[in-house]
Amino acid sequence: MTSEELRNRLFANQDFGYKKFHQALIPGVSEEKIIGVRVPCLRKLAKEFASGNREEVCLFMGNLPHDYFEENQIHFMMIQQISDFDECLAALENFLPYVDNWAVCDGKNPKVLLKNETLFLRKIREWLATAHPYQVRFGINMLMNLFLEERFDSKYLEWVAAVNGEKFAVQKNGLLPQKVRNALPAGVCPAAPEYYVKMGVAWYFATALSKQWDAAIPFLTERRLDAWTHNKTIQKARESFRITGERKEFLQTLRISPLV
Repeated sequence: MTSEELRNRLFANQDFGYKKFHQALIPGVSEEKIIGVRVPCLRKLAKEFASGNREEVCLFMGNLPHDYFEENQIHFMMIQQISDFDECLAALENFLPYVDNWAVCDGKNPKVLLKNETLFLRKIREWLATAHPYQVRFGINMLMNLFLEERFDSKYLEWVAAVNGEKFAVQKNGLLPQKVRNALPAGVCPAAPEYYVKMGVAWYFATALSKQWDAAIPFLTERRLDAWTHNKTIQKARESFRITGERKEFLQTLRISPLV
């Protein structure tokens, strides 16, 4: 399969109702960049494409940025299929700068990177420290999805708490801060970067409360997070079925009231 054939297959599986539904979920991504293909079909195409002509796969993965949301999804799905640590990490490093929305960023867990946890964690810290909002969010996702159970270390909570979502806020002139703009490849315009970084932090701590309560709760009792992220963490934790009613009631007492 060639890149052109892949695109033709995507349009052949276009679902306009799903496109309209999905558009509402990923604000900031223009309508013309969304074809409207359901995830099971994307997974099938990604598997088929990745198992085909190696040269065509390399051409597709090197031709960035992609024109369509679904092409980005397939690209990331193919990265997850890579079984070699070095190859997978290199592919990630090449692709992450072009991720511009939460839907492409989330739900991807290249577990092959756990073959070298030391280097993987070093890369996660680098992603958390970058000026690219979706590299930051991806780093948070990796700690949330792969390092909150048997691989957990309380220092990871500190890493995420140190993320400053406000540095991604749009300025009064309508532009992102210069450091953020410098981190973005040409043609990449991240969707709602401040919101999605802060929400990533909140999801992480809400999940941490469900899995590592004793280690995570001091970050709320000591107000270690900004007020918006603090309250959003409590909201998401209270929505979790993994947290007891008693703990949910306690969390409610920790909410920060808005300034009048």
